[in-house]
Amino acid sequence: MMSDIEIAQNVENEDIRKIALKLGLTEDDLELYGKYKAKIIMPKLKELESGKDGKLILVTAINPTSAGEGKTTTSIGLADSLNKIGKKSVLCLREPSLGPCFGIKGGACGGGYAQVVPMEDINLHFTGDFHAITAANNLLSALLDNSIHQGNILNIDPRTITFKRVLDLNDRALRNCIVGLGGKVNGVPRETGFDITVASEIMAILCLSSDLMELKQRISNITVGYTYDGERITAGDLRAEGSMTLLLKDAIKPNLVQTLEGTPTLIHGGPFANIAHGCNSIIATKAALKLGDYVVTEAGFGADLGAEKFFDLKCRTGNLKPDAVVLVATIRALKMHGGVTKNDLNKENIEALEKGFANLEKHASNIKKYGVPLVVAINHFDTDTKEEIEVLQNKCKELGVTVAFSDVFSKGSEGGLELAQEVVKTINNNKSNFKLLYDNKLSIKEKIYIIASEIYGAREVTYSKEALKEIKRFIELNFDKLPICIAKTQYSLSDDEKLLGRPEKFNINIREIRLSSGAGFLVAIAGNIMTMPGLPKKPAAVNIDIDEKGVIKGLF
Repeated sequence: MMSDIEIAQNVENEDIRKIALKLGLTEDDLELYGKYKAKIIMPKLKELESGKDGKLILVTAINPTSAGEGKTTTSIGLADSLNKIGKKSVLCLREPSLGPCFGIKGGACGGGYAQVVPMEDINLHFTGDFHAITAANNLLSALLDNSIHQGNILNIDPRTITFKRVLDLNDRALRNCIVGLGGKVNGVPRETGFDITVASEIMAILCLSSDLMELKQRISNITVGYTYDGERITAGDLRAEGSMTLLLKDAIKPNLVQTLEGTPTLIHGGPFANIAHGCNSIIATKAALKLGDYVVTEAGFGADLGAEKFFDLKCRTGNLKPDAVVLVATIRALKMHGGVTKNDLNKENIEALEKGFANLEKHASNIKKYGVPLVVAINHFDTDTKEEIEVLQNKCKELGVTVAFSDVFSKGSEGGLELAQEVVKTINNNKSNFKLLYDNKLSIKEKIYIIASEIYGAREVTYSKEALKEIKRFIELNFDKLPICIAKTQYSLSDDEKLLGRPEKFNINIREIRLSSGAGFLVAIAGNIMTMPGLPKKPAAVNIDIDEKGVIKGLF
């Protein structure tokens, strides 16, 4: 089978204006970025608001392993398959980050015959949204340091600055640094560091805002640090919100592309789920709901991170009500959760499959707590044996959940017909009674405990002295009624990436809590999670190239 990029390069894409027509959009509703990419203009988005909503389908997954689960591939294939059976579907995804693209994880355009295109552009600079977010973020940092340098009229204590610069690359050397060195003319020296762009509060704000003016208001409320008297300093105090919003005037518009089979796709925003809230923009999702009868969207990593944040942060903020959830797993990944090493995954192992099934069981149980109908999608591999498939089907039946097999990677929409039909049947036969996990009125510790105990299965939550200090400060500042975004490893239900399957009797340790007052949530950082990832020993970047004809190679 050809590589992902070879498959994508061998498919002739439709003109983006033809894709737009499938949604009832004309060229006047678009800003074109070449033949195959476009943005939908804000007046059209406003016009759509009075329309009827389609059905919202969230695709999530078990905890990821190196065996692969194929959540994005399944999302793309499901949208194609829904169109194949005569349903008007729209796909909504996040934009990929350059960090994992050149690191270890890869891109975010799906795989095989279930991809969004043009995959090279989407995985690289796309329409420049991430660069705009990076520039807006770093403009605020520059204005902040300049204010201190130019006499510090706001009485800012440099030791209390919490806002960091960002870069959309994995670069561990920038996690901790000192700025302002080189003498008086170069500013006031202080300790700081860089986060990756997808962990930026600006990214979260862009994805949680419904229009440009809400974006501006949220930016104004960003907390950057404190005065020597302990008073909060915001981007609004620095009069930064106007220029920052200006830099984001195009980035806020959702991007329209297509799948290999011509399914309209909105790709917009891209916060990671392990260190941020992990969902594409509310603007894109709401637009898709007006433009299609079925909207397929995804949340990052496993359901303990992506789905929980989709429900408790994105749906809470955007007043969204999902109609169904698709939980993606592979037999290979379940066996790895059951203790099998990657080298032995091709061998039949019923015992490991049954043991690893506990991970899927926990995620299925969690989703039921939100009152949303569930379908388990098994992303099929040729190495799956008949007995393994039967065991998995029986175990899902015992749980009372529908299971469907999908082979969209190898067969495109044809391989996802069973899944598409089961999803439609589930939506038609089961009303969604969506509810949030917790009430914002609860205390910070109560909200964290509910997520940790009910979603992760933790026994208790412990806090560092620093985290306890921060909780006290946020209570005093009246930010204790914000929802919670927990940053933790994606590989385990716990905060220890080595604890696979369904660990028990573990504690979640909160070492730091950050205020995202513009985005409207508190970030509780658990374990050793880093908001600036590093590159692996052999980065993917060393295998990526371009020839004299402009043909890209090695990009998946």
